Amino acid sequence: MKKMMFLTVSLLLALTACQNDKAEKTVKNAKAETEEQTGLRIAFVEVDSLMSQYQFCKDYNLVLTKKAENIQSTLISKQRALQQHAAALQKKYESNGFTTRDELERAQASIQKEQQDYAELEQRLGNELASENAKLNEELRDSIQAFLKTFNKTKKYDYILTKQGDNILMANPKYDITSQVVAGLNKRYKAKPETKKENKQK
Repeated sequence: MKKMMFLTVSLLLALTACQNDKAEKTVKNAKAETEEQTGLRIAFVEVDSLMSQYQFCKDYNLVLTKKAENIQSTLISKQRALQQHAAALQKKYESNGFTTRDELERAQASIQKEQQDYAELEQRLGNELASENAKLNEELRDSIQAFLKTFNKTKKYDYILTKQGDNILMANPKYDITSQVVAGLNKRYKAKPETKKENKQK
């Protein structure tokens, strides 16, 4: 009987200790949760992953690459024509093909005009590409900010940082929300006609 009572008391003590441990863990968890809720809520997004996985970036990188290639092709063609013209005039000059000084001066002026036109074309096309790139960067920033405003209504982060290279030296992976942001952005994104056209031509 005493032995039975001892076992019962031991069992009660064990259960009490177990309940105390659970209660202590619950208090600790509640305290940690409270501290987390009252502290700053910070998350970060990996820029490289965003740029490589967000469909907007992939579509418009394709558009910009195609435009850059077209510009390069146009400039190479113009430059080749200019060089051929200059070489032809040089050959004509060396073979005394110009009958008068006035004719030679007109030929030289013609080459100078072509060189000037080429330089202006190169500048204009370069500016157009840079302007397009700036416009798309602004659209990218606006689309991300618009999404994050909606996204953060439920997440309630105080700060959402961008992580690129070593600008953040250390970060806990549990605060990385890149995949959530990319998935949300891609769900909202609708390709414009020009990007759809480029994708079909791929």
